[in-house]
Amino acid sequence: MVLSDLLIPAALRRTRAQQRLADAVLILGGSLLTALMARVEIPLPFTPVPITGQTFAVLLVGAALGSRRGALSMAVYLLEGALGLPVFAGGAAGLARLRGPTGGYLIGFIAAAFVTGWLAERGWDRRPATTALAMLTGNAVIYLFGLPWLAWFVGGFLGPKGALALGLLPFVPGDLLKLLLATLAFPSVWLLVRRARAS
Repeated sequence: MVLSDLLIPAALRRTRAQQRLADAVLILGGSLLTALMARVEIPLPFTPVPITGQTFAVLLVGAALGSRRGALSMAVYLLEGALGLPVFAGGAAGLARLRGPTGGYLIGFIAAAFVTGWLAERGWDRRPATTALAMLTGNAVIYLFGLPWLAWFVGGFLGPKGALALGLLPFVPGDLLKLLLATLAFPSVWLLVRRARAS
């Protein structure tokens, strides 16, 4: 069970059709949250990769929806952008963004949401230490896709104009802040859920 399973009462998910409708609502909602967080953008003059709220949304959606719905939500998000909806960072859209320097990060969103959701399904989002590890793992997956893709555009990984300098190091402080926020949020919500059930 993940947090999103608590958002829709079991009475509204009794039949297969109701469950599919609930899943569709959650998947679409996750894509819309990611699009909204993509509006939080701080361009950096020395790199094509901006600071955005997208990665935070990806990790939240994955952990809250679970592996399958989380990954599908990110796939829907990318489809929305590919079809021309202004859902990418700064309101950008189109296939050019997926083929550009940040395309690897965007594609990595699907895998990151899946991994984070898979860990949440196993209870990793219920204690601070494991929540932090789950979020760190999901974040690492995004970089695993994004950095090699970026390196192809900037000519390698190392040096002041390499992928590490342009696509990783400037984002570590923000990533640590996002990790801290998620680490505080998920176990706290689960604690409230347990107290509500006990009462």
